[in-house]
This record gives sequence, C-alpha cells and structure tokens, in this order.
Amino acid sequence: MQLNYRLLQRLTILTPQKSGDKGYLFAYGCKISLVSIGTGFARSAEKETRNWLPLVLAAAIVLLIAAALILGLEHGNARSKPTASPISAPQDPYAGSLSLTRLAMSESSNLAGDKITYVDGHIANLGARTVTGVTVQVLFRNIAHEVTQNETLPLMLIHMREPYIDVEPVSAAPLAPGGDKEFRLIIDGVTPDWDGAYPEIRILRVVTK
Repeated sequence: MQLNYRLLQRLTILTPQKSGDKGYLFAYGCKISLVSIGTGFARSAEKETRNWLPLVLAAAIVLLIAAALILGLEHGNARSKPTASPISAPQDPYAGSLSLTRLAMSESSNLAGDKITYVDGHIANLGARTVTGVTVQVLFRNIAHEVTQNETLPLMLIHMREPYIDVEPVSAAPLAPGGDKEFRLIIDGVTPDWDGAYPEIRILRVVTK
C-alpha cells in the first residue's frame, strides 16, 4: 500500500492554482492543462443554434411577399389586357364615316427590354356626329396571308409630340364632324410570323354624341 501511494505521488501531481485559474497535471515532467468540459460548451452550442431561427423566418417572409407581388402583377396584367375580338366581328355602323389614312409604324423598347410596336396615322370624321371613343381591331398576317395576331385596342389620339409623344383617349378631345387628328395604336410585341406588311385595322365600336 505504501509503495502504490509513493508511485502515485511520483507519477501524478495536481497543483492547485489561485481561484479562477486553471489546474495543471504534471506527469514525468510534462505539464498538461486541465480542460473544463462543464455546461458552458453546451450552452454556447444551444445559443448558436437558436440564432438561426430569426434568419430562417425572415427569409421565408421575404419569399412569401415576393410571391404575392408577382401573382398580383400577373393577375393585374391579365385583367387589364383587352380580349381579342373574333375576326368575323362586324364593324360599327358609323365606321364608314371614319377614315384612317397616312399609316406609319415604329418600334421602341421599354425598361424591361421588351419591344413595343406603334401604328400611327390620321383619323378623319366624315360624318355628322361627334366621336368620343373608337375601338379598333388590328390584324397581323403571315406570308400565307393568314391572321397570326389579333389585337383589340382603343384608338388613342396624339396629344403632343415634343419633348416626347403623349397620347390621350378620344373622349379627352372628341372628334367633331369634319375634324382630322393624329392617332396612335400601342401594341406590346408582334408575332415573329408577321409578314412585315401593314396590319389590317377594322373599326369595331364607335361612341358618338
């Protein structure tokens, strides 16, 4: 028993330090720092795991808001887009009193990079009524002379050209009998099957007073 006790003293000497200092284990002249494996490590890991929760929740909220905005925009665009009229739709009875001449076409790009096609011209009121609204059908055809794009649009009057072209509805500047004004049709993209000729414009509805 005495031999084992002396051997233990020789092999292992634990030297206590001041309060709050680390202990050291000496064995055969080697100094080994005592490492604490108490509850401090577990608390730190648990705290780090909990800190991810607010970030995950914030990311989920941002994704939900973005999805809601995209769906709202798509729904608004679908609702605002006019319905195409059948090719066989009859023209308005007053259409014969309106003359569309001096057609010209041009293109531009919007901020998203999409092409916008403009059809400009002159409209003359040859009838006896004042026109306050005009709805037209624009038909684009392919090389086989088949209708490849059908657009139903309100005819807009050109309000000014400088410093940029601004348009307004016919109701804002009614076309009196004998009157002649410039107009513009705005088309969001033309099918690649278009043969390049001027489209056919049919007057489907005329509002008069």
